[in-house]
Amino acid sequence: MSEIVFLVEDDLDGGYNARALGESIFTQADDLTTLRKMIRDAVQCHYLDEQSRPKLIRLHIVRDEVFAL
Repeated sequence: MSEIVFLVEDDLDGGYNARALGESIFTQADDLTTLRKMIRDAVQCHYLDEQSRPKLIRLHIVRDEVFAL
């Protein structure tokens, strides 16, 4: 596998949730900098064999924005 994609969403309580598409990997953090570190760590833990580990991590950041007229 050359790449893994994470769907990143705002958490209702603040911070961010990240979920890998097609894999059972989930993590969360208070800010994007920490989230990137947590994702990297989660991917390394999920793929113990370095040969099977994805070389790239792609973040798809989704935000809902609501405002009144």
